[in-house]
Order: sequence, then structure tokens, then C-alpha cells
Amino acid sequence: MSEEAVEKIRETVDAVYRSDSRRVLATLIRLLGDFDLAEEAMHDAFIAAVEQWRHEGVPKNPAAWLISTGRFKAIDAMRRRARFDASLGEMVNRLEAAANDTSGWNEEAVEDDRLRLIFTCCHPALSADAQAALTLREVCGLTTEEIARAFLTAPPTVAQRIVRAKRKIQDARIPYRVPSQRDLPDRLDAVLRVVYLVFNEGYSASSGASLTRHDLSGEAIRLGRLLIELLPEPEAIGLLALMLLQESRRAARTSPAGDLILLDRQDRSLWNRDQIAEGITLVERALSSRRFGPYSLQAAIAAVHAEAPSTEATDWPQIVGLYEVLLRVEPSPVIALNRAVAVAMRDGPAAGLALIDALLASGDLQEYHLAHSARADLCRRLGKTEEARAAYQRALGLTQQGPERRFLERRLSELPG
Repeated sequence: MSEEAVEKIRETVDAVYRSDSRRVLATLIRLLGDFDLAEEAMHDAFIAAVEQWRHEGVPKNPAAWLISTGRFKAIDAMRRRARFDASLGEMVNRLEAAANDTSGWNEEAVEDDRLRLIFTCCHPALSADAQAALTLREVCGLTTEEIARAFLTAPPTVAQRIVRAKRKIQDARIPYRVPSQRDLPDRLDAVLRVVYLVFNEGYSASSGASLTRHDLSGEAIRLGRLLIELLPEPEAIGLLALMLLQESRRAARTSPAGDLILLDRQDRSLWNRDQIAEGITLVERALSSRRFGPYSLQAAIAAVHAEAPSTEATDWPQIVGLYEVLLRVEPSPVIALNRAVAVAMRDGPAAGLALIDALLASGDLQEYHLAHSARADLCRRLGKTEEARAAYQRALGLTQQGPERRFLERRLSELPG
């Protein structure tokens, strides 16, 4: 075979890896019952594909070929190990018996495996950090180094989280399945929370030199699309709408130098209109179900912003009303803070300041830099320069994010005196 033909096969295998590797892995995890064994089997199958597809041609269903090959590669590997470890003999017998059962090999079962994998990675028995790391590793295929970079964590720490999560799944015999209809709402909440956690870390990084990490928010949106493709629940649809509507502003949120630009100063011509149109369609679909929750309501608020030609022309009464509904659905001091900012836009800075002062007095937001930043801005607008200065300094002391720190320092320097 010519060098050109060999290179073409390699390109084909690479393309199949990009498009199908996570589906193949999800099914191998179900068939083999072990994350590490499945990952090793998947890589062995792709290595075999490079060699065998050169001689036999690309199969009609590459994913099915890879699943079958990976399964038998795993059985062969386990059989070799069983010669030195008798305890593995029972596992080999189980895998060989299961290999003859093709009932779980249909396309529908393979698609369901991706959903099973998401729910397993986001099982409530795992910590939130472990859920996020395991989901990014197994469902999205990010490397340990990429996950560590995304969350500004040392790679060994991420690797330990993933190893412990896999061990917990195995030791606790966490079932590899989609929850029953009775358990689905609670379990879906955990999945949506992990997806939104990943998105937020990409959309507005908690610390570091950059305001955003596009690859991470992009992965969250990809996860959101996969989730509603497999399980079109209203809140999953609402979450995807929310992520798209927020992501639509990315290009306008920072200056060419990487400095933060607030919503009222953004060039709205830079907003991604395709993402806005898709987001609005999705949020309307979620709200029309009458089974919506906090993600759909947040998406509705984002849609009002997206449709407004300017800050001044924004329908602030509608936004305040939506925040009031959201507060009833999910009481939270952060949501109350956002409502206070919207009230300030509707009724003036004094009204908003009174609400923020009450929230800070309750103690819930004392360590939240955005609460002090919002208070500082309202004090600045009211001419309360010294109060604004103190609040900006308090916010500055609480944030670890480079662009936000520069923004607060700039606002401090602009105060009179």
C-alpha cells in the first residue's frame, strides 16, 4: 500500500476517533464494567484499526467494529493476566460469556450508553470536583493536563480526583444506568449543575490572567447539546439556552488587551446573533412546557438582555419580575443581588443600594466580591465617593481574577480625590 494510502487511513481513523471515541468508550464501560479497562481497550481498538483497515478497508459501521474489537482485546488482555492472578479468572469467564450476547449491541443501546456515562460521572455519591473532572475526562475526552489548566489545579490533583472517583464507583457498586423516572429529577439536577459549573469556569474564570476559557465553555455547550439530544427535558433545554445566550456576548466582554467590559459598555454588534436566535428558540420551548425551573428562568432573563438594542432600552421591569419568580423557585443571596442590581436600573441607584446593604448586613455575601463591586458602583453613581472607595477596595481584596482586578483598580483611580 502506498504511503499516501496509509496516510489516508490514518486520517480516517483520526476522524473516527474525534467523532466516535466517546461513544465507543461509553459502551465499552458498560460491557466491561471498568473505566480503566474500557479506556485501555478503546485505545487498543484504534491502534488495531490503523493496521487492519489498511488491508481490510474501513468497515461499514466503524463504531461497532471498534466496540467489538475493543471488547475482545480486553478479554485477551485479561486472559493473559489471569495466568498470574487466579482472581481474574472469574472476570474473564464473565466477559467471555457476555461477548456472545449481542442483545445490547444495537444502535439505541449504544446511544443510551452516553447518557448512562453522564449520569454515572455525575452521581451524587461523588464530590462536585470529582464529578466535573470525571465528566470532562470520560464524556468529553479532555486530558488530565487540560482539565488541570482549565481549573488552575495541579495535574496530579486532578488525576487523584479521577482515580478516587473511579474507585468510588467500583467500590460502592454505583450502577451504570439512567435513573428511573422517580429518581430522574434529583439526578438530572446534579448533571445540569456539573455542566453549568464547567460552563461558568469557561465563561468567567474564578481566577487567573484570562477572563474566559473558550475551550471549557465550548465543552459545556457540547455537553448541553448531547444531553438534550439524549434526554430533552425542559430544564436541560433551558440550560443550553442560557449557555448559548451568555456565550453570545463573548467577543464583546473583553477589550483587545483582555480588559473586562461590562454589559452597559459592550458593543452589541459583536454579539453572536446565531447563538442568540438559537437560545431564544430554546428558551421559548422550555417555558412552553410549563415544567421549567431556574435555568430556564435565567435563560429568559438573558433573552431579554439579548433582544434589547441598548442598556437604556432594556425592559428592566420584566427582568425584575423574572428575578422575583426565580427567587421563589430557587432562593439564593446571589439571585437576590442580581435582582437588586435590576431594581437599581428600574428605580434608581438608591433603591438598589438599600437592597444590597440589607443583603450584606445579613452576612451571606460578605465574602462575595461582586456584591461589594455592585455596592461600590451604586455609591459612585450617588456621589458617595468614600463609601464607593471602601467598597471597591473590599471587592479588590476578594477577587483573584486578573481582568476583574484591573477593572476595579481603574474604577478606584477614576474616583474624585
